[in-house]
Amino acid sequence: MKNLIIVESPAKARTISNFLGRNYKVVASKGHIRDLPKSSFGITVDENGLFVPKYSIPREVNPTVKELRTLSKKAETIYIATDEDREGEAIGYHIAMAIKKDPTTLPRIVFHEITKTAIKHALENPRDIDMDAVNAQQARRLLDRIVGYKLSPLLASKIQKGLSAGRVQSSALKIVVDREREIKAFKPQEYWSIDGLFEKDIESSIFEFNGQKIDKLTIKNEKMANEIVQSTKNESFVVESLEKKERKSKTPPPFMTSTLQQSASTQLGFSPKKTMMVAQKLYEGVKTDKGNMGVITYMRTDSLNLAKEAVEKAREYIDDTFGKDYLPTKPKFYASKSKGAQEAHEAIRPTMIDFTPMIAKDYLGADEFKLYRLIYNRFLASQMTPARLESQTLLFKGQKSIFKASGRKLLFDGFYKVTGYSEKDKLLPQLKKGQKVTLDDIKSEQHFTEPPARYNEASLIKKLESLGIGRPSTYAPTISILQARKYIEIEKKRIHPTEIAFTVIEMLEEHFSEIVDSSFTSNMEAQLDEIDEGKLDWQKLLSEFYEPFMQKITNGKANIKSKKMAIPTGEMCPKCGSELLRRKGRYGEFIACSNFPKCKYTTDLDGNAPPEPEKTDIKCDKCGAFMVIKDSKRGKFLACSAYPKCKNAKPLIPPKELKIPCPKCGSKILEKEGKRGKFYGCSNYPKCRFITNGEPQEWKCPTCGGMVVHKVLKSGEFYECIEKTCKYKEAVPEDKLKNKSSTN
Repeated sequence: MKNLIIVESPAKARTISNFLGRNYKVVASKGHIRDLPKSSFGITVDENGLFVPKYSIPREVNPTVKELRTLSKKAETIYIATDEDREGEAIGYHIAMAIKKDPTTLPRIVFHEITKTAIKHALENPRDIDMDAVNAQQARRLLDRIVGYKLSPLLASKIQKGLSAGRVQSSALKIVVDREREIKAFKPQEYWSIDGLFEKDIESSIFEFNGQKIDKLTIKNEKMANEIVQSTKNESFVVESLEKKERKSKTPPPFMTSTLQQSASTQLGFSPKKTMMVAQKLYEGVKTDKGNMGVITYMRTDSLNLAKEAVEKAREYIDDTFGKDYLPTKPKFYASKSKGAQEAHEAIRPTMIDFTPMIAKDYLGADEFKLYRLIYNRFLASQMTPARLESQTLLFKGQKSIFKASGRKLLFDGFYKVTGYSEKDKLLPQLKKGQKVTLDDIKSEQHFTEPPARYNEASLIKKLESLGIGRPSTYAPTISILQARKYIEIEKKRIHPTEIAFTVIEMLEEHFSEIVDSSFTSNMEAQLDEIDEGKLDWQKLLSEFYEPFMQKITNGKANIKSKKMAIPTGEMCPKCGSELLRRKGRYGEFIACSNFPKCKYTTDLDGNAPPEPEKTDIKCDKCGAFMVIKDSKRGKFLACSAYPKCKNAKPLIPPKELKIPCPKCGSKILEKEGKRGKFYGCSNYPKCRFITNGEPQEWKCPTCGGMVVHKVLKSGEFYECIEKTCKYKEAVPEDKLKNKSSTN
């Protein structure tokens, strides 16, 4: 082996290996291999006031590091090939340090797409590790550790255990809380609309009355509406004007991370987290008609730049497929409006214009195909001509009132040819100015103004981007963290802050206003960009933040009043005699002893103690203690009475054993209940991991002799072979149906 290439992910390593010969060995670090320790602060300040991170190699990463060190000793040249962003640059730096090499001596190769041409070009043009980018990432990591490690315990001590704060996380949470405050403070206003029907089918709305233009809130009550309706009923109308205006619908720019997450959310129903997971697969390598390769460019980007070669190929495809009417005279290039965009990167685009969605459908999984088609069509649309539409406006004039009717017509579909156009033409009739028209119907309707809508994941990302909070790699993780910490709940795709979120934000607003101030967070991102550009020293940024922040932490420990709900009840604990307190926990309010944790007496608000678990004569097969019956969300189960020392648990009713043996190991198959309902699994688990959601049948597959299962879905019931290579599938006869309604 002459050359070693180190990337982050195994999928990326496999794809790149396909392009290179025996002289190259491609291995994966599997992400970060050095980081700040989980069990301690991990940052010291030396005598010169410099911040020194104490990086360590996590135990689970040791085998990977050992392999990398062994391979690096045999390699003639070691290439660092991590992603071209700050995080990737830092991973490359830490890989070099972990294998005991000088980071400045290792060749660094970068590419925006994982194709044979891109990898070959990268190997021919290596560069050094960008230490400015590494320091920008280190500054971000240390800032986040300082805020999280010092502020989170303060929140836990003053409000509730398990709380956390973060530089980007808390700013995002304040945005959600502020919107909820707007909604709660909102007072609806009444208003009325008046619509008229002319010539039996021309729908219109009142535009002017007594010389006053009517806007949304002009007609404030029913009395005003009735007066206008009664006055207008008897008027005679003529056509005042008919205007036709042509307008162009601009071509959309290609995707960057934020817009991809927004479009995938609104059009595909994907969460930002799911979008990035699927995009990662498309970038790192999937099956294509030309072998395994990456089919999109790097998906963490805030740039709209496009490679000239990619644009030229797109123009050739548009010309050949749709014709010259759909091809602009000059190539189109776009500039990002997002704050601090990394213009050296590329937008998200397909790597091969001839790998069309029609071809891709035969190679990609369902979710991969949906996202790839979205990216492909958006890129193609960005290089096409604008759509042309005609807007039509009719004004009907009476003695006191004027009504307005609007129409539209698609003249030329342009880029809609690939993105689709959902609106139907609404054409107005050809009427002449001064022509008399009949008002066939008029009606008024009451409305109330509505509060601002709660954010969904897409609109929150758009807001974060507009304020300059976070960067492409942080949008999805930020929302995931807020959910994990129980600060937000997502119901019907809308984000609702929990009660504890208000308490946390109120405390931060009062004592740590800069942490939740969007302008402060945005300015911090701009300073990190300056470090990346070599314009600012990362140690200076940390020092200017650290001292004032730590002073606030010290003051907060002494002066912030506890917001924990611990109201004295005036009653004493029946177990130890200490005072009972009314507390608030994750699942609501309860009564608990003030001598906790020495005394663990609790009751509900009505004085009912938690029921004692029912004892059994069954002994625990792990420690010998007796088992007890406990309740859970999914029903009753057996648990060891020695909990928490012994955490053994079993179903109360043993799973049903089937006569059919496991097709993998021959052991018995058990019928079990899981989160998603009934399933069938091998009794030899975890040694054998056979599992199916269909009921195994005693007869064999007539095609291959494999196991057949009986599945019940909304679409119906059918028999299916479990072998992936076998396509046997047959509808269940009516006399053997389990769910008669499934066929209705």
